[in-house]
Amino acid sequence: MNTEIVVKEYHGVYQPQVMDLILQIQQDEYHIPISRSDQPDLLDIENFYQKNKGNFWVALHHDQVVGTVALLDIENNQAALRKMFVAKDYRGKIFKTAAFLLNTAIDWARKRKIQGIYLGTTLQFKAAHRFYEKNGFQSILLEDLPPKFPVMKVDKKFYKYTVQK
Repeated sequence: MNTEIVVKEYHGVYQPQVMDLILQIQQDEYHIPISRSDQPDLLDIENFYQKNKGNFWVALHHDQVVGTVALLDIENNQAALRKMFVAKDYRGKIFKTAAFLLNTAIDWARKRKIQGIYLGTTLQFKAAHRFYEKNGFQSILLEDLPPKFPVMKVDKKFYKYTVQK
């Protein structure tokens, strides 16, 4: 089995696969009542994420999108980690997709002198909580988020990662 995952910067050709992957995980796997229309950022990734110090990446296996991650520039050398999703069959130690995506985002942040990466997630994503904590994210309260952090209605748990030089 070829386990090679390639992480690339997002290009519009991946938009349908990105939307399908994220909605499938949110709706089918975790039964989160969120729709395409609740996520207008996914319809305009280039203008929403790929500006200033932000970016969006896809993880590919044989040109199929199997994971995503984004950094949204929220000013003051801070970024929000968004849209971290990995297809079920590509999670874990065999493919290491989530680790590749997260490391890509952190390396990007470091090179752009981003000091803190913040994220919000749902209470249902227990495995994601463990993953973030294992990778140096510290749990924080809602009131500890930067003023420009975009809290989603489904976000109930928050984290901060301090980017080291």
